This record gives sequence, structure tokens and C-alpha cells, in this order.
Amino acid sequence: MTVRRIAYQGEPGANSHIVCQRHYPDLESVPCASFEEVFAVVERGDADLALIPIDNTLAGRVADIHHFLPTTSLHIVAEHFLRIQFHLMAVPGATVGTIRTVHSHVHALGQCRRIIAEHGWTKIISGDTAGAAREVAESGDPTQAALAPPLAADIYGLEVLATDVEDEDHNTTRFVVLSPSYDEAPADGGPVVTTFVFNVRNLPAALYKALGGFATNGVNMTKLESYMVGGEFTATQFLAEVDGHPAEPGLARALEELSFFTTDVKVLGVYPADPFRAG
Repeated sequence: MTVRRIAYQGEPGANSHIVCQRHYPDLESVPCASFEEVFAVVERGDADLALIPIDNTLAGRVADIHHFLPTTSLHIVAEHFLRIQFHLMAVPGATVGTIRTVHSHVHALGQCRRIIAEHGWTKIISGDTAGAAREVAESGDPTQAALAPPLAADIYGLEVLATDVEDEDHNTTRFVVLSPSYDEAPADGGPVVTTFVFNVRNLPAALYKALGGFATNGVNMTKLESYMVGGEFTATQFLAEVDGHPAEPGLARALEELSFFTTDVKVLGVYPADPFRAG
């Protein structure tokens, strides 16, 4: 039997790897060096699914992801939320007192300012959090530590010197799962999210009119982000997310009204809402 595979960006032990193991334990997790590679691996059939981070409660939208979404042939089929945890880890025998430099991704360093400032450590930027853990393990140097997810300590044989050292306890990342096949969630199977992109026509009040249908039809829009396309300030693309299924009358009417004032409307996915959304 062929083992199904799910691709993610980062090294083994990254937060994306944790999500893959937690929600897709029967699939082989495939690390990729970049987001572009994640999409390419699935598009050419070397993996069955792609898992990518899309938003973080502290850092906002994840850079570059939204440039891939409008052009990819993949479709969003699921979403997952992960409470982000950073542990301070170092080689066996090291202590908090021996640490002089702390290594991690630039965002992780920015999200763990308190412990770094408290000890006066020098920050060293790495490509990603799990990669920082691997680099510290390979160095064998007790003056170096990494800020990385808990899984990284197990994978690279590091000792955890302090747990949950992030400044904020609401640090959460939202991930989406993409598939080559368009698997639409059923309309009667519970809360659903619909994600789509569109270009607004270059007309006065076009965006206002395009979005008016969602308000008048009682559709809750949870995300609206704009992007310049083709180097033109007049050509604006939007990525939007709404609660509901396109088969529901209210959303169906809203999408119909949207088409009158936009071009290139593309539904990226209709998928079950993660229970995290309910609080």
C-alpha cells in the first residue's frame, strides 16, 4: 500500500511539522525548504497534500503565501489552528547560566523578547525555528541555545532549559491544507468557511458595491486583504473569507452580486471551520 504524504515548509520539528503529526498521523510528513517548493511538490504529484501557515495572531499574515494562492491549481480543503509554544533548548550539560547566544527565526526572537532581555543574550537569526535547534545541536556548544517548538528538542537531542518562554500566551497560527482535488465540504455538515479571490473593476465605488451584497444578505466576512497585481496601482486583487457555504441562498446571492463589480472571481476552497473558531 502506498503511503500518502503531506508537504510542509521548514525542517523536522517545525510548527508545521507538529500540525502534520497531530492532524495527519497516518501520512508521511515531507519537509520542504520554501513555500514555493511545498506547492510544487504537491502540484507535480510527489505529495498528496500541502500544509501552509496563513495567519498569526501576533505577526499577521504570513508573507508570500497569498501570492501563491491565486495562481495555484491546489484547493483549500481544511484549516487547523496551533497555539505556538517556544522552549529554550541547548546541548546536554548546558544551563541557563552558560548561554551567551540564542538562535531562532526572526519572528520567534521577536516573540520571546522578555527572556532574551532578562539574560542579555545575543540574538542570532536562523532560517527557521527547527533549523536553529539543529544548528545548536550540531555545534555542541553549551553557550548556544535555540528557541524552538517542543518537538525539535526530541528530534535533535537537546535539553529543554525553560518551557513556554513566549511573551504572549495567545500566540496562535492558522494553517490551511491544500489538495489537487476540489473537495467541497457538505452544506449540511456543520460550520463552513469559503475562501475566494477576486479583482475589483476600476470603477467608482466598485469595492463598496461588490461587498454590499454580503452585508445585505447577512453573510459574515471574516477576512479581506488587498494586493497589488501586475505592477498596477489600479489593479487590486482581494482575498476574502466568509462564514457559510455557496449553496446557501444568502451566500449564493452575495457571490452573484460580487460578480457584477469584479473580474476573475476564484473560489479557493469550501471547507469545514475548525472548532477553534468557536472559542
